[in-house]
Amino acid sequence: MTSTTERSVPKMDFTNAEAGSRTFPDSTARNYNYFVPAKRKQSHYEDVTVEVQPDPRHYLAQGWLYGFADGRGGYPLEWTALKAWGQDRPVPERYPGSGGKGYDWPAHGWHEFRDPNEEWELTFFRYNSNVERQVNANIDTARETKAFEQWNPNWVAFVEQHVGAWMHVEQGLGLYVFANANRRAPTNMHNNAIAVNSMHRIRFAQDLALYNLTLSEEIEGFDGSAHVKTWNEDPAWQGVRRVSEQLTGIDDWAEAMFATNIVFEPLIGELFRSQLVQQAAPGNGDFVTPTVVGAGEFDFATRDLRWTTAMFDLLTRDREFADHNKAQIAQWLSVWVPRCLSAARELQPLWSQPDLRPPRFEDGLDRVKNRFEGILAGLDIPTPKEISQ
Repeated sequence: MTSTTERSVPKMDFTNAEAGSRTFPDSTARNYNYFVPAKRKQSHYEDVTVEVQPDPRHYLAQGWLYGFADGRGGYPLEWTALKAWGQDRPVPERYPGSGGKGYDWPAHGWHEFRDPNEEWELTFFRYNSNVERQVNANIDTARETKAFEQWNPNWVAFVEQHVGAWMHVEQGLGLYVFANANRRAPTNMHNNAIAVNSMHRIRFAQDLALYNLTLSEEIEGFDGSAHVKTWNEDPAWQGVRRVSEQLTGIDDWAEAMFATNIVFEPLIGELFRSQLVQQAAPGNGDFVTPTVVGAGEFDFATRDLRWTTAMFDLLTRDREFADHNKAQIAQWLSVWVPRCLSAARELQPLWSQPDLRPPRFEDGLDRVKNRFEGILAGLDIPTPKEISQ
């Protein structure tokens, strides 16, 4: 029988002093929860979104881990003129041995925002893949059934020039308004919602570009480059182009979101998509374009507008800065409403171009004005006097 020599190795000695052996208030909890859920039970969306981007006012004991060349760190709250309760509190003093003690969660009102769409990476890919699948199926069916041959000649010209021109709006706003604001917003909940909004627009611009290529293949004589000249030179589009470019120059991220989703989209976007394209297409033999344009309209009407109103509703009813925020928003309205109404009226000649015309321009403009007033009323914001003019 062979004897085994025991090696002399230091043995671990557990003293029950380790953190893992101690009992804490949440030791038996099935979920670790460092925030107050919006509802009784925290959602998966909140688990993967709330304070993924940390805040030194709460528990980031060492202060911001990253900063800018001018000395500012993290996500400065002063990147917008709007304010949420508690943001004027001083950042807790940090020093060796101070630990992670800060303010109770949430440290300030910005953290109270929850995207009602509960968007994060998984939901984003699921939603957009479903949209693309449906859009592509509709276009493929139209190709197989020769549906494009039913279009009126004037409608072919309208789509190549004007529907194609809208891709410039979506691409520009998606890349240079929303993608830019995504980095400037103060919490990960805002960043997720804005990033998804950005990708909705870029995806819609891509849908229109691919649709344009399809029509170039399917319709003889279809000019796939006509939209470029229309966007650059057509007088009817220069107001929209001007406002779109002005939106890309806004420095305040909240103003960019408000001016685009609350003002520009109802007064110009829905006017063009819903009151013109969607109304005129069927009468001119086109049942395909409404499915492509309708996907982008659905993005805004049911998702992008929903998160935007949820965010601004918190700010206009803020327990500390509601009056300040309403005054600032009124100032933004005084700038952007006249600009958007002027651009909308410059689009009026487009209503006379299809053979079978949509309802009158004035009726469509009245509808989007009423829609705009309803959005403002929901946010407890008075209607600007320019709307009634």
